[in-house]
Amino acid sequence: MALADVFLSPLGLVALLAAVPIVVLYLVQPDPRRVELPTLQFLLDEDERDASNPLLERLRRSLLLLLQLLVVVALAAALAGPYVTVSESQTVEETVIVLDGSASMGVDTGDGTRFDDAVAAARDSTTGTNAVVFAGAESRIALRSGGSDEVDRTLDGLSVVDTPTDLGTAISQAASIAGENARIVVLSDFADDTGWTDAVRSARARGLVVDLRQFAEGGAGNVGIVDRSFSGNEVTLSVKNYGTQQVTRTVTLGGRQRSVTLGPGDVERVTLAVPGGGGEARLSPGDDFPTDDTAFVAAPADPTVDVLLLTNDRNRYLAAALSVIDEVSLTVDEPPTTIEDDYDVILYSNLDAERLLRGNVEAGRDVVESGGGVGVLAQDSPPSALADLRLLSPSGVGTNPSIGRVATDELTREVDFPPPERYQRGTLQAGTPLVTTGNGTPLVATQSRDGGRVLYYGYVVNDDPFRFNYQYPVFWKRATFYLAGREPLSSLNRETGARLQFASETRVETPDGTVESTVVSLDQAGFYTTPSRRVGVSLYSETESNVTAESLDDRTEETGVTAREEDRQVPRPLTPLVALVGLLVAVGEIAYLRRRGDL
Repeated sequence: MALADVFLSPLGLVALLAAVPIVVLYLVQPDPRRVELPTLQFLLDEDERDASNPLLERLRRSLLLLLQLLVVVALAAALAGPYVTVSESQTVEETVIVLDGSASMGVDTGDGTRFDDAVAAARDSTTGTNAVVFAGAESRIALRSGGSDEVDRTLDGLSVVDTPTDLGTAISQAASIAGENARIVVLSDFADDTGWTDAVRSARARGLVVDLRQFAEGGAGNVGIVDRSFSGNEVTLSVKNYGTQQVTRTVTLGGRQRSVTLGPGDVERVTLAVPGGGGEARLSPGDDFPTDDTAFVAAPADPTVDVLLLTNDRNRYLAAALSVIDEVSLTVDEPPTTIEDDYDVILYSNLDAERLLRGNVEAGRDVVESGGGVGVLAQDSPPSALADLRLLSPSGVGTNPSIGRVATDELTREVDFPPPERYQRGTLQAGTPLVTTGNGTPLVATQSRDGGRVLYYGYVVNDDPFRFNYQYPVFWKRATFYLAGREPLSSLNRETGARLQFASETRVETPDGTVESTVVSLDQAGFYTTPSRRVGVSLYSETESNVTAESLDDRTEETGVTAREEDRQVPRPLTPLVALVGLLVAVGEIAYLRRRGDL
């Protein structure tokens, strides 16, 4: 057998030459002289025994030589790096567990969920040192280093999130914290695309063992709600059949229902009215993947926005823009008039100051105090009675300015404001400017006041080029919802994986309990309630709803990634063991010399 098959560094055997001088010294040392002591002779004669046995003496002297040679041999062998060939799996000292917590892992398998099975496998995969990487809405290191007890406690605190996830990022993160002789165990249904394969190849290229374990039971014939859109007070839900058989499903929302029949791979759209306050749109019968069988639809308790337009010279462009908004109930009235009904929004436009009653202005103040909104449009001679409802202190009318800064705001998003022909000049006395002229005069400004909202619109009505723009109704729909304190249905309904952000810490009721934070992750489907609104959050994902996962073995040719690597044979160094043997022999030699009396 070649030395390379036994030693990692055969050159270390050169240290055996140290045995040569030991043997030479042993050979050249003089034999001991025999000296007879008469005083002891009578003792030897009496016992008729000879204290000197040449054979035993040579043995004693040879034993010392043998111990010295063994020390040299052990030292040389340790320097040469002896090893034995073992299976690579036997060299694993650290395990990094990658646990997939995406929505599809919540598929019911009959005895639990895919996630439950994966967690059980994770508990059985631990070694001496372990780490856990959780692939949820975002990949994170749940445990950096710990024993099996720490792994158990960490797994107890993890649960499925109702979001897609990036498994590839989680595997890359696991590889970044894995040490030498580490193994990465990936526990997933692998129902998503092949985005994780590059991360597996990269980890294996580093010499890490990557073990892929698939949990893909259940989920056959899934039918789910995969998309939604809103128009006025209606929601349109997209329902997709991922099975291989034709199925019939009933979609129910707020006491109304529609039945659809879908062939394999078909998508049908169902439009239903959204009830006041919203509700849960459900598919029946359900299936193994309940997460996409329900869509949580949030809506204001009162879906209608009551708007009063007060004007002495009817602004027909504004009236037309408001009348086409499905959620708006528009009333146009001309001062002097008595305002008896309750309104969510009052707009003041082209008013005759002499005909504007005090009660007409008081009504605007009452609307703001009750949480509604008031909008004041610029005109040549603005009524002084509106002074406290105007955000601008007027100083005449200007002509043909350029557009300056347009702030980033939901009201002005993707709206191109043209330069006005005539505009109200003046200084802003309250509020925040959203659109200004080149000289800094506000054209659009808003203010939150006493629980309500105030809007200033600086284009002089009869010379407003924006009224001919197709974006004019878009702006006034947003402005009306803003003043009423209402958000459009599209803003009140989000996809899982998004976030709610607040200017300060806000108390939010979530499906998992109450949290208080400036940022709340929407990881679970359900309703999220803040002090000012309720948001519906649902899983709308065609890829995540496609829970039927192809076997990893069947995908090997396509991806080039096998579930398990071939168990390679690798050397296991014996250097520490051999060095320990040498140390023990050296200690034995010292003990022998001490007993013989040489020390």
